[in-house]
Order: sequence, then C-alpha cells, then structure tokens
Amino acid sequence: MRAYLASSIGVACTAALALPLAVYPGPAHARAAPIAAPGSTQSLPLLPLAADGLDRSVTAPGGDATAPAPAPAPAPADRGIAAPRVRPFSLVGVVWDQPSADLRGRVQVRTRAVGGAWSPWRELLPYGDEAPDPDSPELRGVRAHGGTAPLWVGASDGVQARVRPEGVVAGDGGGGAGAGAGADGDGGAGAGGGASADAGAGAAADGGAVADAGAGARAAALPSGLRLELIDPGETPAPPPDRAVLRALPAHPAHPAPTAGGAAPGARPSAEAPGKPSWGPSGVSRRSARPSPRPSRPSIRPSKPPVKPPWPSVRPSWPSRWSAKPSSPRPSRSSAKPLPYPSTHATPATPSTPPVDVLAEEATKANAARYSAPRPSIVTRAGWGADEKIRETGHVYSKTVKVAFIHHTVTGNKYSCSQAPSVLRSIYRYHVKSLGWRDYGYNFTIDKCGKIYEGRSGGVTKAVRGAHTLGFNTNSMGVAVLGTFSAKKPSAKAVKAIAKLTAWKLGLFKRNPRGTTHLVSGGGNKYKKGANVKLHVIAGHRDGFATECPGKDLYKKLGSVRKTAARLQGR
Repeated sequence: MRAYLASSIGVACTAALALPLAVYPGPAHARAAPIAAPGSTQSLPLLPLAADGLDRSVTAPGGDATAPAPAPAPAPADRGIAAPRVRPFSLVGVVWDQPSADLRGRVQVRTRAVGGAWSPWRELLPYGDEAPDPDSPELRGVRAHGGTAPLWVGASDGVQARVRPEGVVAGDGGGGAGAGAGADGDGGAGAGGGASADAGAGAAADGGAVADAGAGARAAALPSGLRLELIDPGETPAPPPDRAVLRALPAHPAHPAPTAGGAAPGARPSAEAPGKPSWGPSGVSRRSARPSPRPSRPSIRPSKPPVKPPWPSVRPSWPSRWSAKPSSPRPSRSSAKPLPYPSTHATPATPSTPPVDVLAEEATKANAARYSAPRPSIVTRAGWGADEKIRETGHVYSKTVKVAFIHHTVTGNKYSCSQAPSVLRSIYRYHVKSLGWRDYGYNFTIDKCGKIYEGRSGGVTKAVRGAHTLGFNTNSMGVAVLGTFSAKKPSAKAVKAIAKLTAWKLGLFKRNPRGTTHLVSGGGNKYKKGANVKLHVIAGHRDGFATECPGKDLYKKLGSVRKTAARLQGR
C-alpha cells in the first residue's frame, strides 16, 4: 500500500512539473510591461563593381541569383552594394575611415519599402561642414569617421547603393541621369532607368565605365573603408510623464546682468545662511524684496521699529563700485541711542563721477537685462527616446552663446510629425555610432509642425558646445530644422518656432536677435583659422562655411526670424 501511495504521489508531482507555466498566470499588475525595442545599425561594406556599374554576382531584388558575373574590369572605379533582404531600417548614410578625407564622388541609394516598391535613385549630400571643430578631441578621436548626410527613407528592408568617383565618364546609359531625385526624393527617374524595379537593368543602364586610358581621364581616389550604414531607430520608449516635455514659461523679470563671478544663466542662486539676509546696494534685504505669494492682511498692531543695523545706512546716488564711502566714521557702541533704520538723518557723501566709458558699459548691461522672452515648450531627450547609454559621459561647455546657427538636416521632407522622434533617434545613432561623435550634433531640432526638441545633452539653458558648424562651434548654438529646404519652403510653424527658441535662449545670454557679433574661426573652407568674423546673432550655416545649408528657402526666412525674435524679447 505504501509503495502504491508513493508511486501515485510521484506520478502526480511529475505531471504537475510538466505543466506549462502559462497555465498559472500571475495577477495582471505583476506581468512585465513590454520593453521598447532598442535601435540598431547595420554596416555593409561597399565593394568594387564591374565595369558596367553592377556586380552581377549579387542577388537582384526579385530574389533569384543572376547569371555568373563576367570578368571584372582591371581597375573598377565604382563601388556599391545590392542588398535586397536586410533587417528593417529607416535611415541610410555612407561613412568612411578618416574624417579628414574628402569624398570626391557621387553617392546614390535606392531603397525598397517594407511590403512595397523600390524608390528612385536618390543622392546623399556632403556632410563635412556639419561636424565638430577641426582641433576638437571629438573629431580627432579614434572613433571619428567621415560621412555623408543621412537620409530618412522610412521603414525599408532592401537597399542598393553606388559611389561613382569624379572623373568617371558615363556609358551610353547616361551616367548619372538615373538619379532623378535628390535628397528629398521628390523627382522622377531619369532616362537612364534609375527608377526601374529591376536592380540589374537599372544599375546596368545607369552604370558608367572607367574612361579609356588613352582619353587621359583618371578617376578620383575614393576614401578607404567605404560602407553603407542602415539605421533602425527602434521603438519609442515611454518616458516618465514629468520628464517628457519642458513646459512653456513666461519671460523672466528684468534683472541686472550677472557679474563675472555670478552664476551662469539657469543656475540656482547660492543659499544664504538662515537668519542672515543679504543686503543689496540700496540697503534693502533681498529676502524681503521677494514678492509675497498672497496679499497680506492689514495689521492692527503697532509697527515695530526696524532692526538696528550695525552702522547707519547711507544710500548712494550711484549704485556701483564708483560710489564714495560715507564721510562719517562708523559710530561706536558708546554713542547715543542709534537712529532707526533706514536713517533719514545721515548725510550721504557726494559720489565721484565715473568715467564716460564705464557709464556707457553699465548702461548697456542694464539695457540688455531688460529684454527676455518666454521659454517655449521643449520636448526633452527622454521625450523623444534618446538612448543615453550610447553617448559619451560628461559635457563640454562654452563660456557664452553669441550666435545661433540655423541648419536643415537634409534628411528629406517625407516624414510625418508623429515620426519626428524616430527621425531624431536615427540621426542621433548615426552621429554617435557611425560618425563617432560624442553625442547628437545639434543643440536643438525643430520639426515641420513647429515642435522643438532638446538636442545635445547638458542643459537647455546652458552654453553646451555642439557639433553643427565646422569652425564655429565655440560660443554658439546649432538649431536644425528637420527636412531639406533647397527647393521647398519650410512650414510657417517651423519658422515661428525658430523665432521663439532663439528669442528665449539668446535672451538668457543678453543677445539682441537683430544684432551682430564676432566669432573667432576654428578653421574652415570660408574663413581661415584665427579669423575674427562678423556674423548676425541669428545666422545661417552658410554665413560661416561655404555650404548650401540651411537651404535657400529657409535662409530667406532668417530676416523675419530676427524681427520676430526681437519683438518677443520686447525690443
């Protein structure tokens, strides 16, 4: 009997252990919440292509292997790749080993939407002008690479890319005619068949051969380590409700400009010792000068005499370091009953007259302190899902912010406002993981709906040094509008957001949006290193570098941006 019971218990225990755990779900609140999928990067090397512009050993988009490749050309010039089956991605770019190397050639890509058709060939634009300064550790580090501007293509799972060096003569197919679309992807395919769904036909028709040596043409050397970067932004994580957005705030009241030893804009004031109020130049306690949160009730008690000061107060008529000291010595303890504070009998001494230049300087500071603008609503890095683990720790700051450089991201205009956080996460990953920068390059970014996003970490009120305007990243900030505005006008909401953001941020550093200032160049293709350059306080990227950025249609709007920003500051 005991043996029977033992065997029965053993069978029951074995059956219980064999049951799947899903049969016993815990309470709903105990289940693990779904975790947002992190982003990822696929890096594909760009290999030499055959003389007709297509390596026929690769698989065509149809999925079937093509015929065996013919013998490759002795000295192939073009490089590229055809990858019809890859993990989903949404942004593409091309990078190479050395950030100082120039890509003297034309980069084109075409992508296949998930479950859709192939796009036309589109061009990836240069990106060497939006980078850390030449002498910065961020650009000279071992992780830094050169690269093109990234291009937002939306959810895709197939890609083709080709790089054609300068000096290559096109074949009968028309050379680059197939690249009918630029970075925005709005154009149609050219006569060369660049928009054909068949990779072999399109690439072969558009392909060019290296010019015959007898013609004397030589292809430019391409930089080493060319590879195609495919960026998946991942899913947007849900940020804590109190960290997603910095709410709009009213303008700060007028206050004196901070002295050299004062706190930086946005810093908390130093704590005063309890019971020891700090006295301003007028003899009024800063603590008592704060506005009461509610109106006080009229008191029926007789007012007490003011607290006795250590010595009679003398109110100078010139509240600055040029004020003269009281002529009367400090009264001794054995003197008669002290006068109530503030003294109405003390005779102030006549202050000495400060120099004219000091008068003008202090008047300018007092004038600048009058102007400020409300802080606009800003989506924080947590709000758009920045992965703080991939960037470098710590921050690099400038002394001040003198210029706001306006950019366009040249990532194309085919994105919805709901996709903007995904675009930002893709650019962020491309800047850090593909180009090797310490963080996202721009200080702020604005989408087509006028929403403002925090960019490089370090504090929205501080002078964080970014990587946006080669040679002028010190003492400046970079504001990028998502999109390409070479032939398309920016939205009115985006232009208004630029004015709101610059009015507020430049106001923290006492800058007039309609004014001019000077920056020292760190070196570039427009100004040599060390040049003292006069710039608008709100400037376009092309003002500091020979580039098309921020696009002619956005650049035309900067005059109205300056005017609106100045008005928001009360000027």
